Amino acid sequence: MWTIAQVPEESTRPLNPGQAVVPRPGRHRRPMTAPKTQKEKASKGKKIVLTVLTIVVLLGILVTAAYFIKQLIDSKYFFCKRSFKFIPLDNACDGKDDCAEGEDEITCVSNFKVNTTFPVRLMTEQQVLQVYSRGPGWRSVCSDDWTEKHTQTACKQLGYTYKPSSTNVRVDTLIPSMKTGPFTAVRPGTTNTPIHQATIDRGACKSGSVVSLSCSDCGQVGSQDRIVGGTEAFIEDWPWQVSLQQGGHHTCGGSLVSPRWVVTAAHCFTGSKKELGRWRVVSGRTYMGTLGGSYVDRIILNGDYDTAGNDYDIALMRLSSPITVGEGRKPVCLPPKAFGLPAKASMMVTGWGYLEENGKVSPSLQKAAIPLIDRAKCSSPSVYGSSVTPRMICAGFLEGGVDACQGDSGGPLVYFTSTTWHLVGVVSWGVGCAREGRPGVYCNVEEMLNWIHTVVEKHP
Repeated sequence: MWTIAQVPEESTRPLNPGQAVVPRPGRHRRPMTAPKTQKEKASKGKKIVLTVLTIVVLLGILVTAAYFIKQLIDSKYFFCKRSFKFIPLDNACDGKDDCAEGEDEITCVSNFKVNTTFPVRLMTEQQVLQVYSRGPGWRSVCSDDWTEKHTQTACKQLGYTYKPSSTNVRVDTLIPSMKTGPFTAVRPGTTNTPIHQATIDRGACKSGSVVSLSCSDCGQVGSQDRIVGGTEAFIEDWPWQVSLQQGGHHTCGGSLVSPRWVVTAAHCFTGSKKELGRWRVVSGRTYMGTLGGSYVDRIILNGDYDTAGNDYDIALMRLSSPITVGEGRKPVCLPPKAFGLPAKASMMVTGWGYLEENGKVSPSLQKAAIPLIDRAKCSSPSVYGSSVTPRMICAGFLEGGVDACQGDSGGPLVYFTSTTWHLVGVVSWGVGCAREGRPGVYCNVEEMLNWIHTVVEKHP
């Protein structure tokens, strides 16, 4: 059967038709622009740099201005944090409560008088260990049964300790007054007991020797005046020297005797200089600087200090945190008792004090070598007479020319033995600077050892 096929009509629709493009009003082709030149780009970069630099400079000016404004305010006023008010600086530490809860009378210089005997000491240049008890008095410690632990315990009692060590010294080599005793020796099993409580008296040492202690690396420097007539110095050679500053100004010198304690002069804290927050201790610098420095949380004057005669002119400052010991910061050794400075011993005095009488503070550390002056000569009517007490020593040249001066007060007078520098004096007083017949007078540190050790022990 035949069928007839139906052929569709030819379509006029195009294959794969695309979407019709409808023109939109408001759309225009972006006009072509020429690319920026290298010169224009550099100019824009300079503008950005200049803007940043301007901002940095302005911030620097504001910070500097704020710092000096604060310094100015701090030099005149004490800020009461609890009552949020300022009071004149002279009203702080004056014995009256001007701030709420007596805030202005809390952080002040204090006085401490010693009426006891510190029970441990080192004797003579041989550093012989002695202990004290009220009955027998002072006794040299025999090396019998002595251990390394005893060394650590004894040195801890004496303060600054770093790699402590001990050696034996034969009794027959001691000075005559010590050869015959009295003696004592440690009891077995007493390694952690304070040394003066760990001993038992002996008529003689079984070993024939006594203990000599070396408690630290104090007084040792890697190498080896202005002070009037001195020469320039480097802090690496005198790393115990510090600058005591109040309100950003150098006021006195001082000596590190441990990473946390500074020995200086009591007269540095007279008048309105009694508030602790004003003080900074700057260490490790040859050239005088005012920024930075360590904060102070204790200033303790010798309770026997006499402002009229400068007797007992010594003070201790405790830093809020210990300094980091290094090449430019290292404590000086305290001298042993009966140190025995030889006649005319050559000593060194250092500081940033005036270069001449009524002059200016030196920008760089100065040093001067000066000899010990015989006590009889210094206390003669032609020099200082009865003004010189047993708590003082004199050093310098009677013909004048070389001397400590204003600004050196509280600084160190040191003496060298073998490999170690010892603090034998603290710059105290004198008539003028480097005048003929008017040498420098220094607080005698050896006479202050009992006070120093007691203060350090009671304020750990």
